Amino acid sequence: MTATPSPLPPFDPSDPLGLDDLLTDEDRAVRATVRRWAADRVLPDVADWYERGELPGIRELARELGAIGALGMSLTGYGCAGASHVQYGLACLELEAADSGIRSLVSVQGSLAMYAIWRFGSEEQKRQWLPRMAAGEVIGCFGLTEPDHGSDPAGMRTHARRDGSDWVLTGRKMWITNGSVAGVAVVWARTDDGIRGFVVPTDLPGFAAPEIKHKWSLRASVTSELVLDEVRLPADAVLPDARGLGAPLRCLGEARYGIVWGAMGAARTCFEAALDYARTREQFGRPIGGFQLTQAKLADMALELNKGVLLAHHLGRRRDAGTLRPEQISFGKLNNVREAIDICRTARTVLGANGISLEYPVMRHATNLESVLTYEGTAEMHQLVLGKALTGLDAFR
Repeated sequence: MTATPSPLPPFDPSDPLGLDDLLTDEDRAVRATVRRWAADRVLPDVADWYERGELPGIRELARELGAIGALGMSLTGYGCAGASHVQYGLACLELEAADSGIRSLVSVQGSLAMYAIWRFGSEEQKRQWLPRMAAGEVIGCFGLTEPDHGSDPAGMRTHARRDGSDWVLTGRKMWITNGSVAGVAVVWARTDDGIRGFVVPTDLPGFAAPEIKHKWSLRASVTSELVLDEVRLPADAVLPDARGLGAPLRCLGEARYGIVWGAMGAARTCFEAALDYARTREQFGRPIGGFQLTQAKLADMALELNKGVLLAHHLGRRRDAGTLRPEQISFGKLNNVREAIDICRTARTVLGANGISLEYPVMRHATNLESVLTYEGTAEMHQLVLGKALTGLDAFR
C-alpha cells in the first residue's frame, strides 16, 4: 500500500520559508521574552523618543534588559546568561525590530565593552565590572573611533604614557554610543608598546563625555564624544591580554555579528508595515495589494528579508560551532544591512506619503539604518575585506 502523504503545513506570510523549524524551544522562548519586553517598553514611546531626539530613562531600561539576561548575553560567568549565539542574534533581531538605538545600547554594552573586559581583561577587572554590567547597573561604552580616524583606526592619536606606575591617557573619541551615561569606558590608545586597551571609570578627573546632538539617525540613542585630558589611571587599568589592533577588531567582529541579525529586525518591521498597509489601503476601488506592481514589491521584500534571516541563522550556527570567520561576518553585515535599507525604502513607496510619517515605523527605521550601514565598518570596508579574501590581494592601501 502507498502511504498517504501528510498534508503540507499552510503557507505562513510571516515565515514563508518555515525558518522557525530551525529553532529550538529554548530559542523561541528567548525570542518571545525579548519581543514582549520590546513591545511593552519600547514600542509605545519610541516614535516620541525619536522625534525628541533622546532616550529618556536609559538607566532604567538598561536594568530591565539586564533582568531579562540581554546584556553580555552570550558571555559565560560573572552573571552573564551564557546563551547561544543564535539566541543572542534572535534578541538583536527583536530589539532592532523595535528600534536600532535599543539594539545599539545592547550591542555596545555586551559585544564591545563587556566582551573586551571578558576576553582581554584580568580576573580582577572581570569581577569588578562584569556582574554589574550584566545586571545593567553600570552602562559601558567603547572608545575606538576618533574625529579623524574612523575606517582606519590604526591612525588613532589618543595616547597613553607611563608616569611612574600610572598611565596618563589623552585624546578624543567620536560617535560613542552610551558615552555620556556610561560608568565605565573601554578606551583604545597608542602606547610605546603599541595599541592597548584601558578600562576607564568615567568619574575620573579629566574625563568628559559631551552628548552629540542634531542627529537625524539613531535619535533614540545616546551618542557622545569622549574627551580625555590627562586622565590618570593605575597600572592595573590596562587590559593585560589586549595588544595591537587585533584586539579591538575582534570586539568589532562580535558587534558586527549582532548587526547581521538586527538589521533584519528593522527590515521585518518595515515589511510587515507595508504588507498590512497594502491589504487595507484602497485606491481605484480595491486594496493596493491587489495590484501587480505592489505585489512585486512585496515579493521582493519578502525574498530578501528571509534570505537575510537564513544567512544570519547560518552564521549563528557557525559561531556556536566555533567555525565562523571574520570574512563571513563581513559577508553578513554587508548583505543584510544593504538589503534592509532597500526593504525600508521599498516599504516607504508602498505607504506613499504616509511612509514619511512617524505614525508608521518605516522612515524611522530607514534613517536609523543609514547609521548601521556606516558603523562597525562601512559597506566599502566590508567589500574590501571580501575582495582581499577572494583575490588574496590587499586593496586597503
